[in-house]
Amino acid sequence: MTDRCGWVGLEQIYVDYHDTEWGVPEYDSRALWEKLILDGFQAGLSWLTILKKRDNFREAFQGFDPNVIATWDEVDVQRLLGNAGIIRHRGKIEATIGNARAWQVIEAREGFDNYLWKYVGGAPLQNHWGTLAEVPAQTDISKQISKDLKKEGFKFCGPTIVYAFMQAVGMVNDHLVTCPCHAGLAESRND
Repeated sequence: MTDRCGWVGLEQIYVDYHDTEWGVPEYDSRALWEKLILDGFQAGLSWLTILKKRDNFREAFQGFDPNVIATWDEVDVQRLLGNAGIIRHRGKIEATIGNARAWQVIEAREGFDNYLWKYVGGAPLQNHWGTLAEVPAQTDISKQISKDLKKEGFKFCGPTIVYAFMQAVGMVNDHLVTCPCHAGLAESRND
């Protein structure tokens, strides 16, 4: 595929992620939570670092099952801090446990998928960026979601992290208009 979005590097793992996953609408509550957590772990690092460690994360965090992680305690934090296959950051690990508990409340109340997708009317917002310079780091919607998630007890979910998450899970179609993925995702939107 030529003319991919300019942020895609040459490494195959990055190319595959861009071509098959990034920007594809995700409506599964658990998968949405996993991606939000991974975006939080990415803070201060490159996404490529997370992609390369994603399988290790999935193993260490038992498939990112928030119902399992919500039961964890300091013993589990110590176990994860000793795992060289993941990002060993106490604050992010502890936030993941707390975020699992917050997820459970939202999931029981309305479904985490419904909670998030209501901010964009249930369907991806279609942007038409011509260059990477036009793509914002955050938006009014990502600021509101961040604020609301924090009220629910989430951590590591600032407006920039939330916007990167929204892009990754297809809440917004931020593929550049020159990228072949843009048109395909625009055509497949949920109307």
